[in-house]
Amino acid sequence: MKKLVLTALVVTALFSCKNEAKNQEEATTENEEMAMTEESEMEAAFDITPIEHATAVFTLGDAVFYIDPVGGAEAFEGQPAPQYILLTDIHGDHLNQATLKAVAKPDTKIFAPQAVFDQLEGPIRSQVTVMNNDDTQSWDGYTLTAIPMYNLREEAKQFHVKGRGNGYVLEKDGTRIYLSGDTEDIPEMRNLEDIDKAFVCMNLPYTMTVESAADGVIAFAPDEVYPYHFRGQGGLSDTDTFKSIVDSANVGTEVIMLDWYPNKSE
Repeated sequence: MKKLVLTALVVTALFSCKNEAKNQEEATTENEEMAMTEESEMEAAFDITPIEHATAVFTLGDAVFYIDPVGGAEAFEGQPAPQYILLTDIHGDHLNQATLKAVAKPDTKIFAPQAVFDQLEGPIRSQVTVMNNDDTQSWDGYTLTAIPMYNLREEAKQFHVKGRGNGYVLEKDGTRIYLSGDTEDIPEMRNLEDIDKAFVCMNLPYTMTVESAADGVIAFAPDEVYPYHFRGQGGLSDTDTFKSIVDSANVGTEVIMLDWYPNKSE
């Protein structure tokens, strides 16, 4: 009789241990799923409205950014006022002082390379923080890093010399946005990591071919890539070819097409 009781106790103990282990495993799985959900909910919301070519309005988290505002104040009618403006280069498709002064509010913070700051005139200069390549600025949970942008081809080096202009990586709550500015397939772009959304230029003779842009994107494999700044001397670049090359590489990058040229002739 004692043997039977002892056996029953052992079986009960083993069964209880198995149930406890199962419950612990289920609790661990549930906690991991909750943590993943919370992490996803913490990612900063992003939305973008193309204005034209290299100019856009976008939100990251609860802040409104303008990138290279040109086209006059009328191009931004109906858009929210910018808390921040990012300027990349001195050329007219990136810097227009009349537009900049029209859209910037007195409390708008402007980030720009030294070459751009040197061209600015008037009180707007007091709102500018100068960033050189590789500089970083942080505020209110945002981190902005200036990324080099320049030409590699000998015949194009005069367009964008290294060190003059900035691309940017903007980060908020783990969401990382890359804005290429005017560049070719440079090592600094290929070596980027953990980019969620990349905006990559492709136009000749000023930046690079769609093939070169695709090769660079495949190298750093952002979650999403948006072709922009793709009007060159010969018209609009073949972004469908760009998409085809990136898609065929199977690196997990989704190509997203937006209307960057709403005023183009049909």
